[in-house]
Formats: sequence, structure tokens, C-alpha cells
Amino acid sequence: MSLQQVTDAYLDHLAVERGLSANTLAAYRRDTARYLRYLDTQRVLEPESITTHHVTGFLQAVSSGTDGGSALSARSAARTLVAVRGLHRFWLLEDLVTADVAADVAPPQPGQRLPKALSIDQVTALLEAVSTDTPAGLRDRALLEFLYSTGARISEAVGLDVDDISTAIGENPQGTDGDQRGPALVRLFGKGSKERIVPLGSYAAAALDAWLVRGRPGIVAKAGDSSRRKSTTRTATAALFVNQRGGRLSRQSAWTILQNAAERAGLDVEVSPHTLRHSFATHLLQGGADVRVVQELLGHASVTTTQVYTLVTAETLREIYASSHPRARG
Repeated sequence: MSLQQVTDAYLDHLAVERGLSANTLAAYRRDTARYLRYLDTQRVLEPESITTHHVTGFLQAVSSGTDGGSALSARSAARTLVAVRGLHRFWLLEDLVTADVAADVAPPQPGQRLPKALSIDQVTALLEAVSTDTPAGLRDRALLEFLYSTGARISEAVGLDVDDISTAIGENPQGTDGDQRGPALVRLFGKGSKERIVPLGSYAAAALDAWLVRGRPGIVAKAGDSSRRKSTTRTATAALFVNQRGGRLSRQSAWTILQNAAERAGLDVEVSPHTLRHSFATHLLQGGADVRVVQELLGHASVTTTQVYTLVTAETLREIYASSHPRARG
């Protein structure tokens, strides 16, 4: 059988037995087609003739673009290698080859990307830039305070219902420094509906209380009146954060709220909803929190994911040392 035939058998296996989506199958088809074109340039005509050297050569070629295609980033090259590994593994299981020559080929390591975090002063300016003179302003302030206080993903925040938060606020309604009970606790539902419990700081609790008492009822009532005038049967949503029509606030709207606040605060850095999550983690670590605690608060499955934030704080320490120590630089 030709290389194309045994590769088509692999793709059929992915479609029929693995049930991969059309988009995923298309990606596998592109990656394996590029691999076969490379093998053709190496005058390799059958699976048994492929060596580990050919696999590593292909990985280097796609990373640099020397195989005639566009150069791939480390992340994209690693994805391509997944397809090649799967191909060789399938050939071994089908007794088309006697060894899996791709098994020990390591993917390229992507460069460590540091999360973008705001300084504490920048976060304060961002939050205080939101006017609370209107119901929408109360909502916007409560949303941003909640994101920074809990480190929640934007999808987790807009997915909350009133019942998810009202009890927590009631446990510590004032959020005053003199309250010995400490911050309230809030349930968040992360990826895979995994539940975690996070504290809710006093500023966020106060902002949410103001939103629930003085902001949300007015918006929901107005939306209800509008619905009745249009003779609809729509009822008010249970969502904690609602839009002007009384429906659940979308992620896109939350993004706009943050962008508007950043503009009013005069921040000259790129800001996204995830920026507040990054800032939450970075500021906790700078304040002495253990990385395992931050892992739990963020809902990371592995502490390795959380440890990227320690690189941010280490960089900050280097900057402070370099600018402050009299003999840091010659």
C-alpha cells in the first residue's frame, strides 16, 4: 500500500471510530498531507522506510518553512506533530510497521508568555472610573469589582444567578473592617462545571449589594413594563448581571464595559476581562499568598498553570532591585 493509502486509512479511522468533528478532521488532513509532501521530497515511498530522522526533519522544516509551506509557530508545529504521532501509532497498531519512529520526538516548546497584569494603582483607577449614578453604572462597578475580587473568568461572572451571590453577601452584609467573620464566600462554576469556593472582598460585596438593592430592580422592572406593553410573556431573568432589556449580560457587553472604564481611567495599556484575573493572581502572590492557594482560587487543574504568575512577580522584583539597590548596576 502507498503512503497515501495508509494515511487515508488513518483519516477514515479518525472519522468513523474516533468520531472527530469536521473541523478537527480537516486539520488532521492538512497536517498529514504536508507530512506526505515532505516525505516525498525525501524519496520515502512506504511507511517502513520512515525513520525518526525523517520525523524530526519534518518538524524542523515546518517550523522554519523550508518545506515550502508557511513557517509554523511552536504551538502550531506541536499540533502538527500530534497528527504525525497519531499516524505512526495507527500504523503500528495495524501492523503496517514494526516500530513507532515518532513516539520519542518531542514537540517544540512555546515561549513562556507572561500574563498582562495591571498595577494596583491602575486597578484602582479603573474601578473608580465607573460612575455609580445610574443603575447601569452600579452594575458595571459591581461587575468589575467582582472580577478583581474573585479572579473569576468573565464567563463565570456573567453566568451567575442572583441566588448564587445573595446568600454570600448576606453572610457579611456590611463588609466592614470591624467584622470578624471575614469575607463572604462565593460559589463559582468553572470549566467542565467544576465548582470552587472563593472569598468575596468587602469592596466587591458592597458594590454587589448596591447593584442588587438600587440598580438591578429598576432595570428588571423597566424591562418587564416594556415586555408587557409589547404583549409578550417574557419574565425577568434570574441572572445576577442583566442588560437594559432584563436579559443576561453577555461576555461581549462585559468586554465593552471594561474597555469604556479603561478609557475613562486613561489607561494606556491593553485591557481585557482576563486582565483583571491576571491582576488578581499577581497581586495575591506579590502580597505573599502561596501559589497552591492561588491555584485553588483560580480553579486551575495543575499548579504548573498557576506558576506562570510567579514569573511576573519575579520580574517585578528584578525591576525594583535594579532601580533601588545602590550597587545593582555599574
